[in-house]
Amino acid sequence: MKLLPLAALLFVHAAQAQDASAVSSQINGMYPKLDAIYKDLHAHPEIAFQEERTAAKLAAEMRAIGFEVTEKVGKTGVVAIYKNGAGPTVLVRTELDGLPMEEKSGYPYASKAHALLDGKDTMVAHSCGHDVHMTAWLGAARTLVALKSQWQGTLMFIGQPAEETVSGAKAMLDDGLFKRFPKPDYAFALHSWPLAYGTIGYNSGPVSSNSDAIEITFKGRGGHGSAPDKALDPIAIAARFVVDVQTVISREKDPKEFGVVTIGAINGGTVGNIIPDTVRVRGTIRSYSPEVRAKLLAGVRRVANASAAMADAPAPDVALIAGGAAIDNSDALVKRTEGVLKKAFGDANVARMPAMTASEDFSAYVNEGVPGMFFFTGVYDPKAVAEAAKPGGKPIAFNHSPYYAPVPEPSIKTAAEAMTLAVMNVMGAAGAKP
Repeated sequence: MKLLPLAALLFVHAAQAQDASAVSSQINGMYPKLDAIYKDLHAHPEIAFQEERTAAKLAAEMRAIGFEVTEKVGKTGVVAIYKNGAGPTVLVRTELDGLPMEEKSGYPYASKAHALLDGKDTMVAHSCGHDVHMTAWLGAARTLVALKSQWQGTLMFIGQPAEETVSGAKAMLDDGLFKRFPKPDYAFALHSWPLAYGTIGYNSGPVSSNSDAIEITFKGRGGHGSAPDKALDPIAIAARFVVDVQTVISREKDPKEFGVVTIGAINGGTVGNIIPDTVRVRGTIRSYSPEVRAKLLAGVRRVANASAAMADAPAPDVALIAGGAAIDNSDALVKRTEGVLKKAFGDANVARMPAMTASEDFSAYVNEGVPGMFFFTGVYDPKAVAEAAKPGGKPIAFNHSPYYAPVPEPSIKTAAEAMTLAVMNVMGAAGAKP
């Protein structure tokens, strides 16, 4: 193994420190503008594939920075390209969509937005932090252009729709993302997380779970609630399924392996004295490994059919809908990136963390053969995080909670700086590929 002389190592460390200082200075200087953008995005969330206003705002901002922008990729997606000489192409992804839920953060700029979802009115909120991600994405883009003398290559910043429905990445790829635009050499994405602001979490290998949706319609024969013998009760069949399907987890899956089957919605019937014809059951399956994923999918289908057969009912309609695959971070890219992040934020603030049980469709880009790194940035006051970790301590709101309330300035600054440094680190002064 060839070792660098001490002088060369000191030069590298000094250069990294200088880069971090320059990046931090740029982001601090632009923060008032970023803060205004963040509050506007937070107050005007839009749900999956309806992100028209959000996409237009990001597109306008990126054009003003100097990117070549293409809109409506994958319906509402944005692709922004900035060429700066020979070197690698680096994809940086942000999500555009909010969630169909009411916000209860108490912020003066809290969302009061509404949308139509399946024909019904719903409130909309950025309760997963995508507004933080978008703002940091813009901050990173501005900083990289301002410091373009320190790197070479092509930036490919994408604003992806419909992450919450785990369908936006596929929509962009199906619309020719890697055919109409350069296929990247690396891909980065980040996610806000209920960690202390100023901290970063990451891992090699799997960092999220496989996601598959369950949609089952159990069929019966409607009738009067006082005469169940004259009917065939699909509610009883569905109830048996909801209980029995958990044995797939407790009795079939290796207990050392992660796997979850959750039934989150049961819909059937209108009033208490009428047995309905059908009951619809919806849920989610989560796993890390392909083997566990296959076992759970097969088990859910088998238990659904068996539950109906036990009641001598027609076979149910079983739809198991593939969602996002687990994100598999590149070991080489993680090793290449963690050093520069630790140099900037300190070893104690940049740490490996277990894979999340939630799912993310950033994996769609990685599975196209692009080395990727997905990491997490904290959003809460360190004192609040420490208190929540104590027995009986006050809990902090998790992503998707109506009370999820990132502290904007330190959260956005950390995310923007971390992403900028990660990108500069792989593009380098010469833009050389490893």
